[in-house]
Amino acid sequence: MTETPNGADPLSDALPYTHPVRPAALSTSAPTSFELVPSAQDCDAIAAYLGLTGLRKLRFTGALRPLGKRDWQMQAQLGATVVQDCVVTLAPVTTRLEDTVDLRWLQNMPETDTTLSEVEMAGDVSTEPLTEVIDLGQVMIEALALALPQYPRAEGAQTGELIFTEPDAKPMTDEDAKPFAGLAALRDKFGDNSDSDDGEGGEGGAA
Repeated sequence: MTETPNGADPLSDALPYTHPVRPAALSTSAPTSFELVPSAQDCDAIAAYLGLTGLRKLRFTGALRPLGKRDWQMQAQLGATVVQDCVVTLAPVTTRLEDTVDLRWLQNMPETDTTLSEVEMAGDVSTEPLTEVIDLGQVMIEALALALPQYPRAEGAQTGELIFTEPDAKPMTDEDAKPFAGLAALRDKFGDNSDSDDGEGGEGGAA
């Protein structure tokens, strides 16, 4: 099983922070606001879970709104200050992250990609099946994982490219090697919704 550089297992099902909400208990006539500000201890646990050197601040604020009679939508803001190892020098790299998170939960999910594209979806709004519980803590951690820089570099770090190869094998660059395989695994697990082009005949990214 792939591990992050700090030894945390990115595929573990045990989340370090949860905040479950039951849609059935929410108001259907007005938005339900929320604000998650994990404690320093919680931030340390989340940092270990994501393989970060440190997580100094984390805030997730927004509102859940009814979408029609059965579905729900969320608009939220993620703010965090993360510390990662530079991929070149291993020196600590501090990054301030600000991101907007839009998500919808549908009781009846479309069965095909073609149908899914016809659902009311503005911009990069992600859609998930509606369950009895929406875990805003999980949503926050997933959003943070997807917002992390894949290849953090310290200021002034040399960006010369290394070539890895074996006899009679095609050379592999350090980009191909993906030094932070654990972070890549997290992105795969949580679903990277970034635009991608896999070329002719390739498969599109997961929604």
